Amino acid sequence: MLGLGVSSQYSPIRKIVEEEQERAIDELTRLSPNAPLKSASLNLLYNLSRNLEALSKKTQEDREFIMRLAPLYQQDREQAIQEGVQQEALKLVIRLLQRRFGEIPQNLEETIRNLPVERLEDLGLALLDFNTLTDLDNWLHP
Repeated sequence: MLGLGVSSQYSPIRKIVEEEQERAIDELTRLSPNAPLKSASLNLLYNLSRNLEALSKKTQEDREFIMRLAPLYQQDREQAIQEGVQQEALKLVIRLLQRRFGEIPQNLEETIRNLPVERLEDLGLALLDFNTLTDLDNWLHP
C-alpha cells in the first residue's frame, strides 16, 4: 500500500509494510468514533498521506493508501464538527434557561445534556414560551 521508498528489491519488506498498513486502517475503521486515540491516529495518518500526495513519484500503493484513508479522516472531521455544534447548542440553551429561571435543577439539566442537537434547537425555540420550570419539565417529559 505505502511505498515509503522501499524499492522492489525489498519486496518482502514492502509486503510486510503493506500488510501492517492494511491492518492499521482496518483497526481504525472498526474503532468507535469516541475511541480516545482514533482522532489523533487519523490526524497523523492524514499528515502522512498529505506528504505522500506532494511526492512527484507516487506508487500505486501510495495512491491506494491515500484513497483508503481519505474517507476515514473525513468521517472523523465531520464527527468533530457535529460534536462542536452539539456543545455550542447545549451551552446556549443552558445559558438561556439559566437567564430565564435562575438555577436549573440537576435532573432537568442532565436530561437537556442528553438531547440530540435537533431537540436542543427545538428547545431553544420552545423555551421562549415557558413561564415556569414546570413548563420545561413538561416539554422534556411529555
